[in-house]
Amino acid sequence: MNSAAQRHIPVLGRQAVEMLAPRDGGIYVDATFGAGGYSRAILDTAGTRVIGIDRDRIAISGGFELVDRSDGRLTLVEDRFSNLAEVCAAQGFQAVDGVVMDVGVSSMQLDEANRGFSFRLEGPLDMRMGHDGPTAADVIARASEADLANIIYIFGEERHSRGVAKAIVAARKEAPITTTKTLAEIVAKVVWSKPGEIHPATRTFQALRIFVNEELDELHLALSAAERVLKPGGRLAVVSFHSLEDRIVKNFLVERARAGGGSRHLPEVAQAAPSFAILTKRPVTADDAEISANPRARSAKLRAAERTQAAAHAAATLPAWPVLGDVMRGG
Repeated sequence: MNSAAQRHIPVLGRQAVEMLAPRDGGIYVDATFGAGGYSRAILDTAGTRVIGIDRDRIAISGGFELVDRSDGRLTLVEDRFSNLAEVCAAQGFQAVDGVVMDVGVSSMQLDEANRGFSFRLEGPLDMRMGHDGPTAADVIARASEADLANIIYIFGEERHSRGVAKAIVAARKEAPITTTKTLAEIVAKVVWSKPGEIHPATRTFQALRIFVNEELDELHLALSAAERVLKPGGRLAVVSFHSLEDRIVKNFLVERARAGGGSRHLPEVAQAAPSFAILTKRPVTADDAEISANPRARSAKLRAAERTQAAAHAAATLPAWPVLGDVMRGG
């Protein structure tokens, strides 16, 4: 199978769509359209309709052929998946039967050198999933050393974050850091790796990508939006690729599925009824065959849940971590 064909098969795609259990007449949201793999699989069930969302204009334009073949059952919208409730409302749907999300950068984006996501491909230091807002090069140029260290530590879980930040600030005084190769070389002088381990720049690139695209805030907001739009019995399926994402999904579902009841040491506190019933007591992971065909599947985890009759919970406050707007304003 060539790489182009592989791109159309999302990691854990079959399992995720099975969790959705598409049915004739159902309305489904493919919240991270990408190459259209989930949408294509859902549309294989006769009578389904799909709203595909992606902030990447290139992904949307690449899906027009599938729109043409769908007989009006697929609608594509260029937007952030955190806005999925508003997108559904604009398409005339206040409630839907299923939402599927594939969180993080897509293989298509990683494979395009000019998008600047990969340290393995020489390209401009961009990393934006959409086509607006600051680039990774802008963040590298303007963020303080302390902010850079926090970003790299929190979003990349890089234990050498202070050393990396110090090296970046020293290097940018000599010349602007504008390419993936330049940044990777700077990081590699600080972070050492043994043969067979991940590239020294892996965690720093991950951190910048997550930060530039506000990915974790987006995920928090998208999960709450899915909770609001799913019908009772509607299903949510989320595939994530690293621990930060998976932790957010796990904690969201556990909290939403928690039954009421206070501590025996404290007065009873009113608690929202469970809005989800968890379908995956443990996350679903890829088998050896899928990992062999697509090594990226090794870290993938699928979690799914079914919406109950209860009202949606109030959205939680976003974590107090570095925010793109504040860092770029120098505040």
